[in-house]
Amino acid sequence: MSKERKASAARARRRTDGRFRIIGGEWRSRRLPVPDAAEVRPTPDRVRETVFNWLAPVVQGARCLDLYAGSGALGLEALSRGAAGVVFVDRAPRVCAQLRSNLELLGCARAEVLCMDAMSCLEGRASPYDLVFLDPPYGKSLLEPLLSRLAAQPWLAAGGRVYLEQEAGAPLPPLPAGWTLARSARAGQVSYHLATRGAAEKGDD
Repeated sequence: MSKERKASAARARRRTDGRFRIIGGEWRSRRLPVPDAAEVRPTPDRVRETVFNWLAPVVQGARCLDLYAGSGALGLEALSRGAAGVVFVDRAPRVCAQLRSNLELLGCARAEVLCMDAMSCLEGRASPYDLVFLDPPYGKSLLEPLLSRLAAQPWLAAGGRVYLEQEAGAPLPPLPAGWTLARSARAGQVSYHLATRGAAEKGDD
C-alpha cells in the first residue's frame, strides 16, 4: 500500500461521529463538534491520554502553540488541564470558525485562533512557547521543515516541549541541534513523540 493510501486509511479510521471528547481537566468528558474538513482527524483519546500524562508536570500555566490545529483537540486538552493560553493555527476558514465556536461554548478567553498557514505563521515574529503541538497532514513530509523553522527563531522557550505526530512507520525527522527526544510511542496507525529543547528532564525518562 502506498504512503498516500496508508495515510488516507489512517484518517478514515480516525474519523468520529462528528465529535471528540476532552479527556481530563476542567472540561473532562465534554464532547465538542469536529470541523467538517477532509484532513481533520482528532488525535485519538488513547494517544492524548498518554501524551498529557507525559506533559502533566509542565502543562499547568504553559504557553502553547497548536499548529495545524484542526479540531483543536490537543490545544483544548491543554487548556482544560490549566495551560495559561493557546494559539491555534489553521488555514481553513471553516476549521477556524468551528474552533472559535468551541471556545465560545466552553467560555474560554485564554485562546486565540489564527486563520493562516502554519509555515507562514513560523515566518512571522517569534514568541517563545512552552509547548508546541505538531500534527500536520500525513504523507506530506512536513515535520522536518516545521522543526527547522521552529529552531530558526525563538519559538520554543528553554526547556520547552514539542509534540510530534505522524503516520506509523514513517521515519522521525532529525531533531534540531540541542533538542532531545524524550518519549516515543505508537498506537495503531499513529506514532507520536515528545522532544525537548535541551536535555530531557528526569520526569521525561
